[in-house]
Amino acid sequence: MLVSQLPGSLLIALLPVLLLCWADLCHGIPDRHKRDILKQQEASRQIGGRVLLTEKERQLNTQLQKLKEQEMAGPQFPPAMHFFKARPLIQRSPVFNLLRKMPKGAALHIHSLSLVDVEWLVKNVTYRPHCYMCVTEDGSVRFRFSSRQPRCHLQCFPWVLLETLRRKLGNTSDLDDSLMRKLTLFTADPEAAYSSQDVVWQRFEQAFAAASGLVGYAPVFKDYFYQGLQQLHADNIMYLELRSGLSGAYELDGSTHDRAWCLQAYQDVTRQFVFRHPGFLGARIIFTVHRSQTISTMKERVKEAIDLQKAFPEVMAGFDLVGREDSGRPLWYFREALSLPADLGVTLPYFFHAGETNQEGTEVDGNVLDALLFNTSRIGHGFAMAHHPLAKELSRKMGVAVEVCPISNQVLKLVSDLRNHPASTLMSEGHPLVISSDDPALFGAAGLSYDFYEAFMGIGGMSSHLGTLKDLAYNSLWYSSLSPQLKEKALKIWSTKWDEFISQNSQ
Repeated sequence: MLVSQLPGSLLIALLPVLLLCWADLCHGIPDRHKRDILKQQEASRQIGGRVLLTEKERQLNTQLQKLKEQEMAGPQFPPAMHFFKARPLIQRSPVFNLLRKMPKGAALHIHSLSLVDVEWLVKNVTYRPHCYMCVTEDGSVRFRFSSRQPRCHLQCFPWVLLETLRRKLGNTSDLDDSLMRKLTLFTADPEAAYSSQDVVWQRFEQAFAAASGLVGYAPVFKDYFYQGLQQLHADNIMYLELRSGLSGAYELDGSTHDRAWCLQAYQDVTRQFVFRHPGFLGARIIFTVHRSQTISTMKERVKEAIDLQKAFPEVMAGFDLVGREDSGRPLWYFREALSLPADLGVTLPYFFHAGETNQEGTEVDGNVLDALLFNTSRIGHGFAMAHHPLAKELSRKMGVAVEVCPISNQVLKLVSDLRNHPASTLMSEGHPLVISSDDPALFGAAGLSYDFYEAFMGIGGMSSHLGTLKDLAYNSLWYSSLSPQLKEKALKIWSTKWDEFISQNSQ
């Protein structure tokens, strides 16, 4: 094809390169200086590409890049493997151990029922008095705290008091191990266990259902959240935005609490934790509703979210839809409900899951563009974003960051080798991104360090560097729902922690 036959838009995009090529073709070998300029220009566009590193940061970056090169040259490269098999390798990685020390800013995409590692749930919560368990027809488990034996359920019989069962067994290690397997997706052979997205999602939802009976018990609800904040703090995270359905909290007598009670509990526990850990900034809640609901129910939930935000402005961040996108109703289906805040003249921030799919061109795939049309504050997952050039452009102009959750996308079978994750394109273009962990307890990936490792080593490849990490951590606070004043405070605290991290680890 002649240059004159190229489409106009493509010709304009290629013009700078063509001019350079034409100039150099007349002289044989391309000019090395111009080549270097092109490489520098391209590198400056990626996340962290315009970060000016200090002398100490450059020293640490040199060390970090050497460690990365050694790991990439090794016989097994963790991002190319399923996380369940790669986790032991990651835990021995010098890069990972450095990332654990790094102040990572905020965790902006974590679900409430998967905040705390399952070992704590089993070894602590299931040993508390009045904890009953039963096994369902499909082999999953359910838990319930009750002052008397719970009523029989059609799919769950009989209910057994765990205290009695453990007393009969004597050695409880096998039982505890079995319960932990029921509460997580972790398995030694994930490819065989999860042959398709349908299979892994079914197991995923079973684990959530099992955890809900433990976490929903009112005393556990508060202890669980406090424990979650402790685990995040230990992973050098200073702020959390948690997605929660705000439902299901109950007492021993079977009475239940409303969503206002849940928000009040989150607020009280957060204040208590911040008082004891001054470096931790706090937590806010994104109220979630399952996308399987009817339009009328969704309207009620949106109205309820508006009321809750008025009552709890400190802790209530906004609203989102959850559940598997490929089998759930798309955002456009709920357009009447989602338009209610604008119709009422109020603001309800949205934080929509959108594009958590690899089914390009489907109605679900369109959630990415619809999320932006509904003025979402961030896009959860955005796995399909790379296929939507207009959505990418709008997202950038609107300052809407994509919440990338590498391990979740891999475990739920959207991508097998994280070097092929579509976020690599977004990262190379400097698109607004934050790294989060989605459901860390279900994956055995507490905190954010594992996901940062996968993003840094796999998605970013050799192009990513210390400036990339610095930008990603900074983004997590910049794109949070914090007020401008709190955001400024958070960034100052984080900056101090970052400088300390650099001083302690550079040579």
